[in-house]
Amino acid sequence: MTDTLAPAAPALHPPFGGTPLAELRRRIRGRVAVPIDPDWDAQRAAWALAVDQRPAIIVRAADADDVGTAVRFAVAHRLRVAAQGTGHNAAPLGDLRGTMLLRTDLMRAVEIDPVRMRARVQAGAVWQEVTDAAGAHGLAALAGSSPDVGVVGYTLGGGVSWLARSHGLASTSVTAVDLVTADGQLRHVDERTDPELLWALRGGGGAFGVVTAMEFRLYPLVTVHAGAMFWPVDRAADVMHAWRDWTVDLPASVMSSARVLRFPPFDEIPEPLRGGSFVIVEAVLQDPPAVADALLSELRRLGPAMDTFAPTPLPALGALHMDPPGPVAAIGDGTLVRDLDDAAIDAFLRVVATPRGAALMSAEFRVLGGALAVGSDEASAATGLDGRYLMFGVGATPTREAASAVRVALDALLGEIDPWRSAADTPNFTESPTAAQRLFGDALGRLRAVKHRVDPHDVIRSNHELGRGPGREPRTQQEARS
Repeated sequence: MTDTLAPAAPALHPPFGGTPLAELRRRIRGRVAVPIDPDWDAQRAAWALAVDQRPAIIVRAADADDVGTAVRFAVAHRLRVAAQGTGHNAAPLGDLRGTMLLRTDLMRAVEIDPVRMRARVQAGAVWQEVTDAAGAHGLAALAGSSPDVGVVGYTLGGGVSWLARSHGLASTSVTAVDLVTADGQLRHVDERTDPELLWALRGGGGAFGVVTAMEFRLYPLVTVHAGAMFWPVDRAADVMHAWRDWTVDLPASVMSSARVLRFPPFDEIPEPLRGGSFVIVEAVLQDPPAVADALLSELRRLGPAMDTFAPTPLPALGALHMDPPGPVAAIGDGTLVRDLDDAAIDAFLRVVATPRGAALMSAEFRVLGGALAVGSDEASAATGLDGRYLMFGVGATPTREAASAVRVALDALLGEIDPWRSAADTPNFTESPTAAQRLFGDALGRLRAVKHRVDPHDVIRSNHELGRGPGREPRTQQEARS
């Protein structure tokens, strides 16, 4: 644990102690933790260790019955409820005062139906567990670039996978959701039982209930051509401009990112990467090797110092982006970018390739478009991403001083790129408090109407709140599609 997560001040007693707490502990099959428990600090820590969560109580649910019991307890004691599988994007939740933190990490079951090409996963499953299980049947899931990101939280926020330009946001593949709503009741939500709530759960965030399980489509894909090319960081301008040119007419079968990455001087990092700074292009190509090599030839003409592209099984893609394998103290933030002209790239590099960005471990662009374009799936609250590129930066925060330096660098990066920012952002890559209108756009009024129907007293918290405001649900399915 780093000193960015200060020990919680000990409480003399829980605010609802005595008999109610004892009864909750008796009924919960998982674990109940309160601030006087000796392991409280470990229990309250998110995957993002820099986030200082201070909930009133924590329940680690073992099953859907535990979730229902916990939600009813919270309502009875006037607590809000925040569900959390891993806590990768926990920062926007704030400190969680007056809130029950409902952890779902014990609920990890993954079921694959190879005939229907469906996965059903419990709320605590992470992507590597799903890609391994699906890959055993020659199927692919729209998994995140980090293998230990929680499936449910990622999907509720949209979900940009390595297959996204051909298959769309992960949320568009959701076919059914089991969730406990604010009344403590377990609901099965699909196109037949509640199409409007299903629409909201497809990318509209986690404000509608505590998801206990999710079903989504899988796709017949076994192997892709994937890898990365590395150049010394002093080649950043040449490489970033060339990568941008390469992405202009990129087929939807290809997903790619370009970033400046600073490797820490850790012994477990092999030479020559250890302690070095590089500009890196990563890509996944759903094409035969000969076609993939032809597409990559333009980048290879730049003479990379290292080239790892090769046929790759889908479950191995979790290692491509080189994300840390466990909880870390770090701060990140990002935005959608309308387009990348030369001036935008130069503005980006004025921070990330200079001492101004030294606190950032990684700063990247990902190409969007294809099936990620806005309007690609009107059956989902998140119909696509309103930008040609996505930008994201992150830095390690082992101390408060480091955290301050990272925040300054992120603010500088967002400030430099501001003239090219889209009018919208995407929840999964926004790690600071952001106006709901910017995150949910034209869907916001309709999302608020669904929220009011299933949670009129605003019990359920999401990392990005919908806020209050006018809205109504469509009266007919035809109106919903219009």
